[in-house]
Amino acid sequence: MLTGKQRRYLRSHAHHLSSILQVGKSGVSEAFLQQVSLALEANELIKIGILQNCDEDRHEVAEKLAEETGSELVQVLGKTVVLYRPSSTHPQITLP
Repeated sequence: MLTGKQRRYLRSHAHHLSSILQVGKSGVSEAFLQQVSLALEANELIKIGILQNCDEDRHEVAEKLAEETGSELVQVLGKTVVLYRPSSTHPQITLP
C-alpha cells in the first residue's frame, strides 16, 4: 500500500512517460496481462492508455489491471492509468 507522499512522488515521475500499452475493444485479456506484467518488471512505472472503444469503465479496468498484475494503482487521469510495481531483479525507483 502506497502512502500519499509515495503516490505524489510516483506521479511526478510518470508525468513525462508516454503510454506503453493500450486497452482496446477486447478489454483486458490474459495475453494483455502478461504484457503488462513484463512491462512492469522492466520499467517498474508504466502508463496504460484506455481507448474510446473500450466497453468497460476506466476505473474498473484500472483496478483489474492492478489486482491481476500485483501492482499498485498510482493514478487514473482521464483515459490514462499509471501502475507501479518494484522490480524483483533490479529495482530502479526508490520510494521516499
